[in-house]
Order: sequence, then structure tokens, then C-alpha cells
Amino acid sequence: MEFKKCARCGCFFVTDGDVCTSCMPKDRLDIFKLKNYFEENNNYSSVQNISISTGISAKNVSRYINNGNFPNISL
Repeated sequence: MEFKKCARCGCFFVTDGDVCTSCMPKDRLDIFKLKNYFEENNNYSSVQNISISTGISAKNVSRYINNGNFPNISL
């Protein structure tokens, strides 16, 4: 484990993930929303459009895609 800065809220924490324990449930919910969005939509035109459609920040949409949560999606 290492000392990290949470990718969501910016607080410092010690864990293996990239978000603190307070933000983990929020990340799980966002990933669930994105999974549903990708299953229901074929047009992934841009991170910004996905963000607007899902209510998930563009920063987090990019982070989830770049972290490999959605390996079949490329933008």
C-alpha cells in the first residue's frame, strides 16, 4: 500500500485503489451508470457527451475508460 491522493475528492489516503474509502461507493455507482449507458447506446461520440448524458464528470468518465474499466470503449 502507498500514500495517495484520491482521484475524486483530492484527500490523501493509504490503500491500493485510486480513490479513498469515502469515494469508493460513488465510483461504483458511476461505473454502474456508465455500464448501463454503454449497453443502451451505440454512439459514444465524446467524453463530454457521455458526461452530459450520464451526469458523471468528464474527468471521471476519462479516468474509468483509461483505467480499463471499459476495455471495449475507445474515444
